[in-house]
Amino acid sequence: MNRVVSVSLGSSKRDKKVTETFFGTEFEIERIGTDGDMEKYRQKIAELDGKVDAFGVGGTDIYIYAGDKRYTFNEIVKLWSNAKKTPFVDGSGLKHTLERETVAYLQDNGVVDFKSKNVLLVCAVDRFGMAEALATRAKSIVFGDMIFNLGINIPIKSWGTLTGLARILLPIIIHVPFKYLYPTGPKQDAITPKYGKYYANADVIAGDFHLIRRYMPDDLKGKIILTNTTTEEDVEELRKRGVARLITTTPVFSGRSFGTNVMEAVLITLMGKPADQISPEEYLSRLKELGWKPQIQQLNG
Repeated sequence: MNRVVSVSLGSSKRDKKVTETFFGTEFEIERIGTDGDMEKYRQKIAELDGKVDAFGVGGTDIYIYAGDKRYTFNEIVKLWSNAKKTPFVDGSGLKHTLERETVAYLQDNGVVDFKSKNVLLVCAVDRFGMAEALATRAKSIVFGDMIFNLGINIPIKSWGTLTGLARILLPIIIHVPFKYLYPTGPKQDAITPKYGKYYANADVIAGDFHLIRRYMPDDLKGKIILTNTTTEEDVEELRKRGVARLITTTPVFSGRSFGTNVMEAVLITLMGKPADQISPEEYLSRLKELGWKPQIQQLNG
């Protein structure tokens, strides 16, 4: 049996292990949280290196993007210095393909008419494929990078402004300790309602679930959430807040939608070659062979 493990800086309360079969190959897929403890993170990688087929980089990103320009969090790369034998991926290769395709699928199949929807994408630089696909389809869009990552209440409302700011700020941001940019460890358990007007004005709230959850209000009646990495508890929380539909870009296994890092780790194992040798077209082809489609859960109404 192949084994894929996502080692995450997130809360260990969200850990999960499932067994699934792809193309006749059985996989044990596991998520292990380290509660924001970077030393524990390094130790877990050292412990599992060479004993698993592929790692997913969870609870953080190695790469973020401004258009076709890629920027690297060296702090996170150093976290993975103990991975001597086992390959690791952060899901960014798959995000460009899978999440762009998800938006197109939802529009083309009449699931969500983005042309009539106001969209809030909480962070664009970690999922530029989704950002670009939404920007070309949505009635209106707010990119929340400044708000949800930097705590600066400045909405970005155009693709040109987003790409321009990203090229200026990302060379600086990649040197900021990651814990200041993204909730890790116990911070993932807390919800502090904030920035309510951006949630209220959106018909579709998209992007990283931890960033969506971090500040979400009690009332999300009628909203569509487009995300992944949701647990059964998350689904119930969204249902209580009145969310109409939850759409996840990755498959749901035993009630859990794993991150793109996990699915990318599965794919590089199946394809038997390094991620930097796999084109977006190859990823998409394999996903279609797997019968992939977005997972749509009607929660209310």
